[in-house]
Amino acid sequence: MKGTIIRLQGGFYDVMTETDQEIRCRARGNFRKRNISPVVGDDVVIQDQGDGTGYILEVEERENHLIRPPIANIDQAFLLFSVKEPAFSYHLLDRFLVLIESKQIHPIIVLTKMDLLDDEETEKIREATTLYRRIGYEVIETSTESSVGVELIRSAFKQKTSVFAGQTGVGKSSLLNAVAPELALATGKISKSLGRGKHTTRHVTLIRLAEGLVADTPGFSSLEFPQELETEELRWCFPEFVELHDECKFRGCVHMNEPGCAVKAAVDSGEIASTRYENYVTFMEELNDRKRRY
Repeated sequence: MKGTIIRLQGGFYDVMTETDQEIRCRARGNFRKRNISPVVGDDVVIQDQGDGTGYILEVEERENHLIRPPIANIDQAFLLFSVKEPAFSYHLLDRFLVLIESKQIHPIIVLTKMDLLDDEETEKIREATTLYRRIGYEVIETSTESSVGVELIRSAFKQKTSVFAGQTGVGKSSLLNAVAPELALATGKISKSLGRGKHTTRHVTLIRLAEGLVADTPGFSSLEFPQELETEELRWCFPEFVELHDECKFRGCVHMNEPGCAVKAAVDSGEIASTRYENYVTFMEELNDRKRRY
């Protein structure tokens, strides 16, 4: 019997079968010897014991796999960023985008708490919205107070496995509650002294919602690039760089110090945003530092 792991808790794996039956399973004892660690989202073959319990016999090959949050086989990632409390960060958004692009997962940028902005702040955020839409990213502006963007989120779930990811306190659980009030997910208030939220989601769980599967994941405030991401691959994680790559003088241009670089020329002319290129350089230096350490 086949199914998908929808929850890990206390050493058990809750598996949703192809017939929508939920079975609580344990993994085979030899998984640890074979260095196999099942995660939420894994497609598995199970042995049903007939009493609501079973054993995972096999973990099928993954399409993709995120380490933090630990989840596999994702079609799309909703990257949630609040525009206020905590403040919007170009740097953190670009880090998330690089991670998602490196895993060949479709990203959707979601800006939360739009209702908290005054006119001047709204104008600044719209500059960011325009920038990322021009690159080709889908950007959805939301407010759970006024239900702005909620229907757009709900319609995007259909026939997809989606993950909600973002910094702590950006309103992931609040937005999911707005999409489906019956979930009644726990939410937390923002700490005035720290400027960040309390963790309210403790485990990764896949929820059947709006004809799709949606993961609510624990929030986090830092993000490390995967070990397999190499410096030479970073350039492919910036779509606007990829568009200009063939115009560079050298085939292997990594857009740093090479002469005749079309990407650097586009930054100088304003065609590519300076924030994007500055973050690219920072990430490149980080990956080079990591390579030297190991």
